[in-house]
Amino acid sequence: MNITKITQKYIDDHPSIKDCIVKGIINYSALAREICNFHKTNQFDAVLIAARRYFYKVKKQVHETKIINLIKNSKLIVRNKIIVAILDKPKDLAKIYNFQKHVKKEKGDFNLIEGEEVVTIITNAKYSKIILNEFKTWLIQIEKNLAQITLIFSPEIETTSGVVNYIYGLLSDKGINVLEEMSCWTDLMIILDNKDLSKAMTVLSF
Repeated sequence: MNITKITQKYIDDHPSIKDCIVKGIINYSALAREICNFHKTNQFDAVLIAARRYFYKVKKQVHETKIINLIKNSKLIVRNKIIVAILDKPKDLAKIYNFQKHVKKEKGDFNLIEGEEVVTIITNAKYSKIILNEFKTWLIQIEKNLAQITLIFSPEIETTSGVVNYIYGLLSDKGINVLEEMSCWTDLMIILDNKDLSKAMTVLSF
């Protein structure tokens, strides 16, 4: 008698048990006794272990399905010709904010990540000369030929753990390196090399 197989089959044959797994209200010991009685076996400990392992597998599958549905139903926005400039953080950010106003006035793209010692500007490639001229004393490096993918999720992402890690895993499996990442409530913005854009779009298209 294969304890693992009979335990899994019993659970699969009773959808209400799986429902309890999702809700986290299952009593493992009571279920193990029920399976033992049904199959007339006294291998309680083995059944209990098999049930716990299968429950973990089922819960993982249910959670993964939830994440996939979130990605599948998200809105995808793609921008190419993006640059990333890393600057030493100035004491006064007024000059950077003025540059932001200029970009926004022209309906360009601008994102700012403020760290303790550096700031990162993500914007359109056409502004690279302005950055090189206006911020040359602070400029550490500037990366070109990049693309930005923005995923806009439903508010459900707030209560769903592991979404970003799952996306990172999908991209990593295909050899795609995420250079920068930003999030703002339901929005997730990913910066990557332009040569990886097509591959990334395929990965994220469920």
